Amino acid sequence: MTPAPVSHHPMRRSVLQRTAPLGGLTVLELGHSVAAPYAGLILAELGARVIKVENPATGDYARGWGPPFLGDDATVFHALNRSKESVTLDFSDPVQKAALKRLILDSDAVIQNLRPGLLEKFGVEADALRREKPELIWCDIGAFGASGPLARKPGYDPLAQASSGIMSITGEADRAPVRVGVSLVDMGAGMWTVIGLLAALCERGTTGTGARVATSLFETGLAWMTIPLAAHAVSGEVRKPQGSGLAEIVPYQAFEASDGWVMIAAGNDKLFARLCEAIPGLAEVGRDPRFARNRERVLLRDELVPRIAAAIRGLSAAALGDALDAAQVPSCPLLAIDQVWAHPQTQAVGILTEGAGHQWVGLPITLDDVRPTSGGAAPALGAHNASLVQDHG
Repeated sequence: MTPAPVSHHPMRRSVLQRTAPLGGLTVLELGHSVAAPYAGLILAELGARVIKVENPATGDYARGWGPPFLGDDATVFHALNRSKESVTLDFSDPVQKAALKRLILDSDAVIQNLRPGLLEKFGVEADALRREKPELIWCDIGAFGASGPLARKPGYDPLAQASSGIMSITGEADRAPVRVGVSLVDMGAGMWTVIGLLAALCERGTTGTGARVATSLFETGLAWMTIPLAAHAVSGEVRKPQGSGLAEIVPYQAFEASDGWVMIAAGNDKLFARLCEAIPGLAEVGRDPRFARNRERVLLRDELVPRIAAAIRGLSAAALGDALDAAQVPSCPLLAIDQVWAHPQTQAVGILTEGAGHQWVGLPITLDDVRPTSGGAAPALGAHNASLVQDHG
């Protein structure tokens, strides 16, 4: 299959095309946990038909990652697998393995993040399948990359955060290591997979030939570390954790007000000057020539930050926010999950989508002011076995 043609004139696109720009594309997801399912979710929300192949005995591991659960499956699974079709196949069974190959050859693209060597063990080889169907786009998501001493090593998001250096700059200095609280690397690898798949799809439109797309959790972690690694390459510096702060900019961190925390981002010298004018007690700091430029403020961080913190401590979070807003200094309070969910801005941007009688976080993009969404629910294990057998033999 090929994607449905879409007019290049934005005002002539139908509502269906706006909300399903990948309509007509079929993607087979041989995935579990987070990385491949998140890639599949993005494609499904963009209108692709995503068929998820699962182990008949266990299904996707994420089905059991709870509580909380919604029905039989964890909310993790529901959040990452909406609008997909689920088919269960035992790769060790010759008949079911043959069915898998038919599904692959009937698809435009394959996404897989199975353990290294597992598919080859059962005789499912990407290069052979692409020779049989040259237009096939095959996407691999590995743990540590396709080559090198760790290539055969399995891995999860925390291992990639640890091995790529992310954990070394997260948290606070001289404290125990801290993992980023969301599956940053897994979800990033899923996003890179989608980017690679769409690039290959564009190229296929010209050449008629697919491609083999590959990324890994480790490479994704290194990409997130672009700036700290650049600093090390140039200066030899080994970055340390900065808490809520940033190594390159001061002040650019959370400060404690009398009744809560407020994140302040004075990202340039003009914003720093406005900050000092807006907060009582910082006028003298703003006039000190030693703090006029960011490069000096970074070097004098240990002197400057406590002075700002002392001036802020006596203000309420609301009063501080109002003062900074009036001065046009970027800031916001630190919100807990329940506050984020109920926040009027969350409601206003319309990112919460409906599915299976619940709201979920949709894609953070709109096309011509319309957010692509499938509106579907996550499938029960093997829910589409019968229909897929009928469709694909």
